[in-house]
Amino acid sequence: MSALRKSPLDDVHRALGARLVEFGGWDMPIQYTGVIEEHRACREAAVVFDVSHLGTVRVRGAGAYDVLQAAFTNDLARIGPGRAQYTHLLDADDAHVVDDIIVWWVDLDDFFVMPNASNTDRLVAALGTAPATTIADITATRAVLAVQGPAARERLRAVSAAAASVPRFRVERVAIEGLTGLHGGVADPVECFVAGTGDTGEDGVEIHVPAPAAPALWSAIAGAGVVPAGLGARDTLRLEAGLPLHGHELGEGITPWQANLGWVVRLDKGDFRGRAALVAERERGVSRIIRGLAVDGRQPPRAGCAVLVGDTTVGEVTSGNFSPMLGHGIALAFVPRDLALGTAVDIDIRGRRLAAELVALPFVGKR
Repeated sequence: MSALRKSPLDDVHRALGARLVEFGGWDMPIQYTGVIEEHRACREAAVVFDVSHLGTVRVRGAGAYDVLQAAFTNDLARIGPGRAQYTHLLDADDAHVVDDIIVWWVDLDDFFVMPNASNTDRLVAALGTAPATTIADITATRAVLAVQGPAARERLRAVSAAAASVPRFRVERVAIEGLTGLHGGVADPVECFVAGTGDTGEDGVEIHVPAPAAPALWSAIAGAGVVPAGLGARDTLRLEAGLPLHGHELGEGITPWQANLGWVVRLDKGDFRGRAALVAERERGVSRIIRGLAVDGRQPPRAGCAVLVGDTTVGEVTSGNFSPMLGHGIALAFVPRDLALGTAVDIDIRGRRLAAELVALPFVGKR
């Protein structure tokens, strides 16, 4: 069994007393003081996550655009350099979602493609080789810090006004000055890439920083009043926001149509990996989709629990937890497409029925 990969911030997390767990082959902080406390800090103020376990594959050269257009479901022609886009990599045969990905279009022929923790090798293999194109896994060279929450930009401004000002789904090169702790003093300006992205349902940015400068940047951000938060809170935040997680709402046997993410598919852009299978599924008709379930009570449903209408099993929970902001259990589940919002259902938790209702997503935030 191979050793777990470590973030450039591993020493920082250990010094803070973080609880670390295996996540996608990485040793990452699940919490510092507590998941609910860190969750509320993100909803009410600002937190910083280490998301360095996400991959970064740099795709450069005159052929880069065409390589990505042929690989992914979304259409880069709808954006342009200096923008970010959410997209899917599909299996070529059955169109299940191999991974959901953020593409940062950092320059004319220069892209950062960011897969989930365990999928970097699969992404590189899927992209293959192409003339005038360089495809390189640069994950080990950098850290990624996600600063999220309603006060994220205000507090980050004390560290870098330019980084704090990057608009939502924009990508900019930002030189961050005044970072201490490098070479025993004040470092030269550190070139970072900053995008207005994140998986919490809150405003904020993600900062792609060279690995040697990551501890100093983390220290500066925390010193500006931004609370360290672990991946436990990141998961409960994304669930409240109704966002999918690979391995739960996305993965083997799950297509974008089923995940209720048809907006990420652009059939009119031309051919792409998995397109024919997607079209065939749409023509057959999609029988199940992801919906939200609000639970009557505090008990959290868990992935794999059956969803019932009367005595008939109609679906299965994919993610479930207690919502710190709503004060009751919530879940995402596959249910029949024609099951209406407001429908009363039961969730089977080890033989005990838990009452719930089909509700609109997100659970927290703008609908």
